[in-house]
Amino acid sequence: MSSVTARSTNSRPDSFTVQISRQVAETTAKILHGAFPQISVAQQASTKYFAIFVSTAGFLGFLFLLGINTLLAQDAFTLSNLKLEAKTVADQRDAIIRKIDAHSTPDALANAAIALGMKQSETPIFLNLSPEESARG
Repeated sequence: MSSVTARSTNSRPDSFTVQISRQVAETTAKILHGAFPQISVAQQASTKYFAIFVSTAGFLGFLFLLGINTLLAQDAFTLSNLKLEAKTVADQRDAIIRKIDAHSTPDALANAAIALGMKQSETPIFLNLSPEESARG
């Protein structure tokens, strides 16, 4: 405890500690000054314009990519709509084919002929299309 009270009563640092702190600060400043040399005003200006150019080019590149991505997304929606429309058209075509098949069955054709007033032939005649034989009855 006596050492703690001795330190607290002596609040002023001694000159040796101050001198070492100054030397450390000066050495650090020299090292930093060597690591980052002084550049002229023209070099600073060209560095500034280069940074502006690179930033602008990057920003325009990102805008270009955003535009491409937006167009691709719109094309994806269009493709999805076209696939849905193609499926609907295929379903409608299948329904029409089923209706045609239902109307072209022999029973349906016979009923339609009777509805039109046609009568079934009692003596059917079959045609032979070969030239040697004539029609038989």
